[in-house]
Amino acid sequence: MPRIQPFTGLVYAPSAGDPTALTAPPYDAITDEERQAYLAANPHNVVRLILGDEHRGDDDRENKYTRAGALLRTWREAGVLVETPEPSVFVYEMAFERDGPRRVRGLIAAIELEPFGEGIVPHERTMPGPIDDRLRLIRQARANLSPVYAVLRGPCPPQRAVIERAGARRPDLEATDPSGVVHRLWIEPGIPEELVQAYAGESLLIADGHHRYTTALAYREEMREAHGPGPWDAMMLLVVEAVEDPPVLPIHRVIRGADVPAPGFAVGSLEEALRIVSDEDLRFAVATSNGDGVSFRVARLDGGDPPTVVAIHDRILSRYPEAEVGFEADAERAVAAAAGGATTYLLPPTHVDAIRAVIERGDRLPQKSTWFWPKPRTGMVIRPLD
Repeated sequence: MPRIQPFTGLVYAPSAGDPTALTAPPYDAITDEERQAYLAANPHNVVRLILGDEHRGDDDRENKYTRAGALLRTWREAGVLVETPEPSVFVYEMAFERDGPRRVRGLIAAIELEPFGEGIVPHERTMPGPIDDRLRLIRQARANLSPVYAVLRGPCPPQRAVIERAGARRPDLEATDPSGVVHRLWIEPGIPEELVQAYAGESLLIADGHHRYTTALAYREEMREAHGPGPWDAMMLLVVEAVEDPPVLPIHRVIRGADVPAPGFAVGSLEEALRIVSDEDLRFAVATSNGDGVSFRVARLDGGDPPTVVAIHDRILSRYPEAEVGFEADAERAVAAAAGGATTYLLPPTHVDAIRAVIERGDRLPQKSTWFWPKPRTGMVIRPLD
């Protein structure tokens, strides 16, 4: 069962600059071009910690991970990052436009680590490479640099009460990301006992951060063996209620190395294709090169339940083990790959309840299946593990 705790966080001091120029998306949502822009935005941008430079001659003693750890310590000593006055939970809001004004609100807190199961529920498979990368970073930084994003099963009145109380005053930090999403953070000292009790009977679905959560589990075991219990027994999570209905956008499939089918009826443009695709009836689009540009078709898989990405893998891609499947959340970049000779399957958005249904029948989604959006900014608050 999830156990929620407050923690003493690290936040940027006002003198460090505008949080917009100091924060960044999660490390795995940053392109090389975006990384360069964040590096240029402010000398203290958090991207220097989560995606540091590699240098010629790096070895086990000095590398981007050791430099990240040293940089974090320097920023703390210099007062760039300062501790919250006492252990707190952190109300987090993402305000954005999607079919009108919307917002997603939740709590950032420390959640006691437990293996994946009924209390902490994954929905995607993980890969060893990213886990090794993040494990090398946490060993040196000794901090949760970015929150794992999780969703409660339903409403949580004690959490809503904390959010409403904080939202009545000005936020302690505010940043606007390049897509126009406004990120707000409120520091709320302590934690109500009724919230602790409410979480004890909950189930948290990991929305984003499967690799970071798995890394935290591995780090906990290392540290327990060396030092016993400690702050590494918990992980920083942003938890929202399912009733917040966070948008779950698709990650499209870019397929090379196999002659996969391109079924369906022709449509005239990417915009038309994206208007027609639908998760409810497993309707997806296919983009292929026609020599002069890209052709689009829309197809539907008969029978079965959403999410469409599961049906695509089970009923089409599983027949082509030789296929090289790439992942692209941006539809225009996915179509550009089709222009270069790939076959691109353009998928519809889905919903949290469809993901829960997959988990409840004992399955997981394929890797890189969902793009929960917006994503919380890394650097709004950091949880040290020293």
